[in-house]
Amino acid sequence: MQLKRVVVTGLGAITPLGNSVSEYWNGLINGVSGADVITHFDASLFKTHFACEVKNYDSNNFFDRKEARKYDLYAQYALVAAEEAVKDSKIDIEKENLNRIGVIWGSGIGGLNTFYNEVSDFAKGNGLPRFNPFFIPKMIADIAAGHISIKYGFRGPNFTTTSACASSANAIIDALMYIRLGKVDMIVSGGSEAAVNQAGLGGFNAMQALSQRNDDPKTASRPFDLDRDGFVLGEGGGCVILEEYEHAIARGAKIYCEVAGGGLSADAYHMTAPHPEGMGASLVMQNALEDAGMKIEDIDYINVHGTSTPLGDISEPMAIVRVFGEHAYKLNISSTKSMTGHLLGAAGAIEGIAAILAVQNDIIPPTINHFTNDPEIDQRLNFTFNKAQKRVVTNALSNTFGFGGHNASIIFKKFIG
Repeated sequence: MQLKRVVVTGLGAITPLGNSVSEYWNGLINGVSGADVITHFDASLFKTHFACEVKNYDSNNFFDRKEARKYDLYAQYALVAAEEAVKDSKIDIEKENLNRIGVIWGSGIGGLNTFYNEVSDFAKGNGLPRFNPFFIPKMIADIAAGHISIKYGFRGPNFTTTSACASSANAIIDALMYIRLGKVDMIVSGGSEAAVNQAGLGGFNAMQALSQRNDDPKTASRPFDLDRDGFVLGEGGGCVILEEYEHAIARGAKIYCEVAGGGLSADAYHMTAPHPEGMGASLVMQNALEDAGMKIEDIDYINVHGTSTPLGDISEPMAIVRVFGEHAYKLNISSTKSMTGHLLGAAGAIEGIAAILAVQNDIIPPTINHFTNDPEIDQRLNFTFNKAQKRVVTNALSNTFGFGGHNASIIFKKFIG
């Protein structure tokens, strides 16, 4: 069968660099760090005292107080990002067939704040079983997709993908497939996460996964730098409106780019560590290229997973060289996690938005906080260190990899018509 073309017609974001897409993009291209001392709680007794928090966020600006109490913070971020994207896409709710608009969301953890608070309150309450009636619906990872569909009346496919840090990239690829097959006209997709709390910080600290550069948080996320010591925990959400091309043209929609293809793979190696030679990462990029019908020479930019961890930052460049050969040295590569921190299940969504805007604006956001080359990493690669670069970006690839060996890659293509 002839597959439908899929385009992006709306964007929304709430991130550590700003609470809208424009603020987020400006932060990226100007090399701003979103890291700072944690304000959500007192982290002074933890190994890590900082994170990339969403700033200047007041739920009262988006929800009435009674309504906000029904939503975990991750779901609030989802609704805020989706609202900006829906408005940006100029969907006419009154005219659309709402049976053919779906919501596919991603979250690696879901309502961790709610779970932590409810269990803590129970433990302090002399064992009395007093729980908030909203405990379960606030906590479950699928509820954000449900809330978005309820708000707008979208009755198409509705579910959440959970594949750790690949969750929202997985969601966007699923949305791509549903539209390609003609099942729906539009999908609201993306992801959100809000794990900057005692449980999130403590859990990742126990794994020795987080940077402990407490004396200099803003330079703590150092992808590909010799002195990197772990990732910086982030929070927020990103939303993309994916739409069937003919449907978008018929309603006169603004088109950011085309979604050319997506790939999925598994490392099948270790619970948390990447394959040391990047075999799963190589496979997922190859799968994305094949799905898009592209050659390696067609790719101009890769927004890499690049978490600032000792092992991952070695294996991913190795995979890129394996897949792209000599063309790897003509690519721009950057890790926007150097600025946003790691948004876990929301990483694929906000990094996908970074790739989309790189395609639209022909600007590569930088990898900031590079000070010292790592001899184990191929320095012939252009990591776009410390400063944004201008170049024509016809096709951008975005990588996200998750605990459990889950890998997802998406290719965004400049819209020609």
